[in-house]
Amino acid sequence: MSAVLLTCVNLLLADVAQAQQPTPAAAGPAVTIPNFWNPRARGERVDAPQTGRAVRFMTDDEFPPLHFAGPDGAPTGFAVELARAVCERLAIACTVQARRFDTLLDALADKQGDVVAAAVPLTPGLRARFLATRPYFRWPARFAVRSAGSLPAPSVAALAERTVGAVEGSAHEAYLKAFFPKAVRKTFPDLATAEGALKRGEVEYLFADGLNLALWFNGQDSENCCAFTGGAYLENRYFGEGIGLVTRTEDIALSRALDDALQRVWDDGKYAELYLRFFPVSPF
Repeated sequence: MSAVLLTCVNLLLADVAQAQQPTPAAAGPAVTIPNFWNPRARGERVDAPQTGRAVRFMTDDEFPPLHFAGPDGAPTGFAVELARAVCERLAIACTVQARRFDTLLDALADKQGDVVAAAVPLTPGLRARFLATRPYFRWPARFAVRSAGSLPAPSVAALAERTVGAVEGSAHEAYLKAFFPKAVRKTFPDLATAEGALKRGEVEYLFADGLNLALWFNGQDSENCCAFTGGAYLENRYFGEGIGLVTRTEDIALSRALDDALQRVWDDGKYAELYLRFFPVSPF
């Protein structure tokens, strides 16, 4: 393929990638709730296998808002409360135990627990060892700008000759190179430095992880300087498949039941309730 043709294809895919995102449900002026479920994929209700004991969920308690220690020291967060809601839909007893993040998968393999409910990325390597439900959360890439400005929404044409910040060596920098080749990229050693540059007006746009940007917007350090512009980018090759509930390969009946329960949690509005509780600024 010629270099000219490849560039044209990349420019087209950049706009397509933004469109291929979960259908959002508006929840007010500041919060958008992502929908990762296909209404046509619903089937008959799947019940959890009866084992005579509680299903043991494992998580980490140092990654808010997905999982962290609550005021009483017990695990909480979006992923944890979603797991508890799933247990309610399945009418099964469950426990939740916090472990160090880097030990979760080994503990699952060693049968020290039954399900991992934490921000463990769904990758081919993980799927080779374990089962996982469909994603209940993904990592959107987003553009941010200063709130006081009047810059156009990002597009291939709009970003031509505009300065765009990104973390050096990140998937976001790689995406900019591939799909926004005419943008003037400015890289930074870490996200905090890049956020500071946007706040001071040293770059016009910042392209980074939407969750981290949302947390920054909602914190004191941003001083309400900045906001999202445009939509979410969810290209798997760059930003991953997201996270799901992870089980051992032999627990296929449990995995299917968890998948079905996640669908029901979305259908009855509990997912939206939890999302609004833990994401006051939506990364989507």
